[in-house]
Amino acid sequence: MGTVCQDPPPLIQDLKVTVQSSSLVFPSSETERRSMFLSNIDKVLSFNVQTVHFFKAHPDFPPTTVVEKLETALRKVLVPYDFLAGRLKMNPKLDRLEVECNGAGAGFVLASSEFTLDEIGDLVYPNHAFQQLTVMTMDNLAPDDQPLCILQVTSFKCGGFAMGVTNNHATFDGLSFKMFLENLASLAADKPLAITPCNDRQLLAARSPPHVEFSHPELLKLKIPIGEESTNLVFEAISEELDFKIFRLTIEDINNLKAKAKSGDAKTRVTGFNVVTTHIWRCKALSCDSGDDLDRLSTVLYAVDIRPRLVPPLPPSYTGNAVLTAYATTSCRDLQEQPFSRLVGMVSEGANRMTDEYARSAIDWGELYKGFPHGEFLISSWWRLGFAEVEYPWGKAKYSCPVVYHRKDIILLFPDIDAVNNNGVNILVALPSKEMKKFQTLFHKFLA
Repeated sequence: MGTVCQDPPPLIQDLKVTVQSSSLVFPSSETERRSMFLSNIDKVLSFNVQTVHFFKAHPDFPPTTVVEKLETALRKVLVPYDFLAGRLKMNPKLDRLEVECNGAGAGFVLASSEFTLDEIGDLVYPNHAFQQLTVMTMDNLAPDDQPLCILQVTSFKCGGFAMGVTNNHATFDGLSFKMFLENLASLAADKPLAITPCNDRQLLAARSPPHVEFSHPELLKLKIPIGEESTNLVFEAISEELDFKIFRLTIEDINNLKAKAKSGDAKTRVTGFNVVTTHIWRCKALSCDSGDDLDRLSTVLYAVDIRPRLVPPLPPSYTGNAVLTAYATTSCRDLQEQPFSRLVGMVSEGANRMTDEYARSAIDWGELYKGFPHGEFLISSWWRLGFAEVEYPWGKAKYSCPVVYHRKDIILLFPDIDAVNNNGVNILVALPSKEMKKFQTLFHKFLA
């Protein structure tokens, strides 16, 4: 049976991190000066993402050696990933956000903590103090000269360390960021690139003229004042008192949900993600303040990788953002009364809707309108991205996670700390207290 972490474990609120040095690193060899096109998917994601990768002490790789190898590897990787050493800029002629590949450099920060890795405690539970293991901006640089990637290495007293990476989301999606980590790890081991990156963002350019064939209810048009086109408006945060809990589904829970889903339409694609998403959707929709209004429509949003869905398919090594928002919508009455298998079918249909024609139509929509994904809430999955599978010279990360900010309209899926041998999932939920109590009751009720 699924379990819930009722209260946060004891968390250190201050990791007592001291920054020892902060500098720019540059590509190890000359790179072409150019402007890189950003797709309509890339350009709406111009905000920073922070991830932290924790490593245990290794006798052959003390932190000083790790720092040397990572800095050298970063310099080398900035050659095939030349855009990471560039800067975001608006092209006034085209009224588009671009990356100026000018070799201006990526950030590299060295820091130390007064704690051991074990003293930090539970790495799975999102700790706001993990922000101290990343750097959002370089204070000595102007706002328009900020690096698109900053890497911070923080050593712990035990000899372990954390590698914190801040990158602008316009540079990577989750899959391409994992490829970047694989290449960084390979270069750190003095090996060639694991994967040759495909940096051609024109592969996801809108058609000329744009042709929007579908209504795209998952997208909301906005009237944005001139000059504010690059403002991040994707799921704008609202100040609200929120409870925060982690709900965990074991592999047995997930298999039980799959068994329920398979009792219906044999054509429905039953996956771990689909059944977990459906389970969360029911709980979230029926726990909200207007949950008693059974005629209310609820829409869940979730990302779909379009690389294999396009014709021809995108190269698997495509570095840009190649995910679009799928959706499923139905009434709260259906979510309460319909068989689980039927609801899983709706989530599956949402992903199946993402054909080449639909994806191209959504990209063209972004050429004609300013807007962003629109629904009741978004499920953001880090569950199977596999960051902890990347093999560095000093071994795999003990745990990898994003730095989390509590949001009512975004529910996150995280892997277990032993993700290689355990396919359970941690579900991070932030809701007002009254809604959280309902969510928790429904979470266990629908598992029974």
